[in-house]
Order: sequence, then C-alpha cells, then structure tokens
Amino acid sequence: MTSFEADCRSARVQPSPNHGERADGRRPDMILLHYTGMPTADGALDWLCRAESQVSSHYFVHENGEVVQLVPEMRRAWHAGKSSWHGETDINSLSIGIEIANAGHPGGLPDYPKEQIAAVIELCRDCVKRWSITPERVLGHSDVAPIRKVDPGEKFPWAALHQAGIGHWVEPATITGGRFFQRGDTGQPVEALQSMLSLYGYGTEITGEFSEKMAGDVEAFQRHFRPERIDGIADFSTIDTLHRLLSALPRYS
Repeated sequence: MTSFEADCRSARVQPSPNHGERADGRRPDMILLHYTGMPTADGALDWLCRAESQVSSHYFVHENGEVVQLVPEMRRAWHAGKSSWHGETDINSLSIGIEIANAGHPGGLPDYPKEQIAAVIELCRDCVKRWSITPERVLGHSDVAPIRKVDPGEKFPWAALHQAGIGHWVEPATITGGRFFQRGDTGQPVEALQSMLSLYGYGTEITGEFSEKMAGDVEAFQRHFRPERIDGIADFSTIDTLHRLLSALPRYS
C-alpha cells in the first residue's frame, strides 16, 4: 500500500502491506490493545511493516508517545490471530488494533511510561468517538486469546484509562480467604462461574468442570481486572469483581 491519510490527526503514517477487507462489510466496534513484546520499538515497528511477517496493527505507540498509523481503520489489520469474544471469532474484522511499544514479559515487563499511556488514552478517545465503541469493548489481547496471549500484561494501567473515560472497570475486591474454585473442581457453582465469564464475553465453555482451559480464562480475567494475583483460582475477590463488572453493564443493570 502507498501512503494514505491518517484517521487520527496526531498520527504519522508508515504503511504496512499486511491488511485486507473487513468481513461482511463489518465496522470496527472494538479496540484491542497489545504490547509488542520485542526488545526495541524500532525493531517491532519494522516487523509490523514487513510483508513476510504477516502481522500488522492499525496503530503503533512509541514509548515517548509518538503515534504511527500502519493500516487505515476501514481495513482489516492482522493483529488478533486465533481469538474470540462473545462467540465472534474473526476479531480482526471487528477491531482496531493498537500495538504499544513495550518489551513485555520476555523483557521483564517494564512499566509503561506516562507519556505513552497519555498517547494511548487520546488515541482510544479518538477511535471511540469515531466508531461509537462502548467501554466494555476496549480489551486486551489476553482477553480474546487466553493462555495463548498475555499482553498488554498485568502492569498495563487499565484503571488509569477508565479514569480518563476509556474502558470498563470496577475497583477489584480485596483478596481475602474464603471459598474458592480451582482446577479439578466440578458442580453447579463452577457452571455458574462459567456462565458469568461467558456472559462477560470470554470463550468459556459451560461444562461444570474447572478445566485447564477455564483456568486460563480466569487468569486472563485476573490479568485485566484483578492483576494483584494471577493464579487461575476463582477466589472471592475474582468472583466478586466479575459479578460487579457484569452488574455495571447496561444490558444487565
């Protein structure tokens, strides 16, 4: 692709060849946040713009807050991979992908600089306004691809985004003792928890069995909404936080 006009006025354009048509004329109704997980921002940006990589995103945010647009928003960038949310599996056709320069877990999970997060917030605001994206549809890669992906990671400041009007959030319940559910447990309470995760959007199967797959879904939920402890165990804090998130959604309130 040759150069194009940026959708976000603050972005400079660096075209990636890796994109296509959104399926069935879909319009984006989701923002998906990633970290690059590579040692350097320049190396990550170069990779996203190489045809052989077969990956791309709509936007790339440097550590200093510089925003680069790689793919027009009307086009389908290739960033989500095998993923699902609310039963939809072509997440690339539904979403705007934002890659945030950060070495991630392979690089020791460094903090996100304030300038970078401020730029992410402004970029998300711009996309939310343009496409009328609801707060609960601003998600991390780990939400739509549990186990397989862990970005943008437990250090990503979701609470700060929410305070700025971006994303869905409630204050996580305090971690205490009490009853919990974990791998190997079965029964109606496990089925009820699976139903709650599925209602929120996770691809959790309702089987009544706390499988490794379910533990991965719980870890993904914790990584986003209860990052103090990520262990795949559904303790009171995890369940209460999930319940309050569901209760805060317009369709359940």
